[in-house]
Amino acid sequence: MSSNKISIFLTGATGYVGGSVLQRLLDHPKADTFNISVIVRNAVKAKVLQSKFGVNAVVGTHQDLDKLEALAENAHVVFHCADSDDLPAAKAILSGLKKRYAKLGDLPILIHTSGVGVLTDEATSTGLFATETIYSDLNVEQLKSIPPTAIHREVDLAIMEADEQGHVRAHIVLPSTIYGLAQGSLFDAGVSNPHSIQIPSLIKAALQRKQAGMVGQGKAIWPDVHIGDVAALYVLLLDAVLNDPAKIGHGWEGFYFAENGEHSWYQVQRAIGEALIKRGITQDPEPTPFTTEELAKYFGSEAVGRYYSGSNARCRAERSRSIGWKPRYTTEDMLRSVEAEMAVVLKEQS
Repeated sequence: MSSNKISIFLTGATGYVGGSVLQRLLDHPKADTFNISVIVRNAVKAKVLQSKFGVNAVVGTHQDLDKLEALAENAHVVFHCADSDDLPAAKAILSGLKKRYAKLGDLPILIHTSGVGVLTDEATSTGLFATETIYSDLNVEQLKSIPPTAIHREVDLAIMEADEQGHVRAHIVLPSTIYGLAQGSLFDAGVSNPHSIQIPSLIKAALQRKQAGMVGQGKAIWPDVHIGDVAALYVLLLDAVLNDPAKIGHGWEGFYFAENGEHSWYQVQRAIGEALIKRGITQDPEPTPFTTEELAKYFGSEAVGRYYSGSNARCRAERSRSIGWKPRYTTEDMLRSVEAEMAVVLKEQS
């Protein structure tokens, strides 16, 4: 390994977000200055990553904490794009970065994936109202006020603690509803998953019940962002930190929301209803409320169903935009994408 190259460790390489970030790194103008390592559970995909893309692929899972720790220790930059709620995995990565700092005096960079789900409140995920509380990634006190019991929060707080201790420069990216089919050679090769989770899950439920569904009245609001814009934010953040770290916030000043507009869940479900009509599956595009039994049936549990389409999470990506992030796709693009997403789901089911 050439010592003048930037060592990068990335988790989630075969996933939607991680694969998209890795694709951006491979396509980066300075890609030849990167030494990229990943951990994947599939040995066949590991071979393809190594032989076709020049990525050092270690076979393992995120339960292999010793491997995570060692890979993090050997990296100046870590992109953690896998499970946002896996505390043991996050701690193993932080431990590796701490060891690196202790041994080399090199202050490593962590870019971790959380999500705007941290802003939701399960008790109020009824779909009956739109919250007036809007978070800004520039408002540190507001970010600190998020309760420790919130989804993703346990891991986020562990990362903040490590940053405060001074052995890692930590940044947290919080995507919103991500949509769009991910593109690039990694996806063409079948290495990475090109599909999102949230909207396709709502589409699958609608296809099963032959009618678009919603929690309550569908009034709750979430932001949205295209997968290409999300991946661009990660790499923009990397470039900014490498170019002039003193100018880029980290720790509590290193939260970066990813959003470019917002939608009510009624809007999304109505778009799903319109797509159902075009395929002759229903005659009425109007979504109807999910029953408690349906939420459990289609989403695995009532809580998950309410989270997917009954919760509120409103925010503004002001810090992200302050470093030059310019998302291209809008909420209107997201609503238009529903038809293409449904086509993919139907193809997979046929």
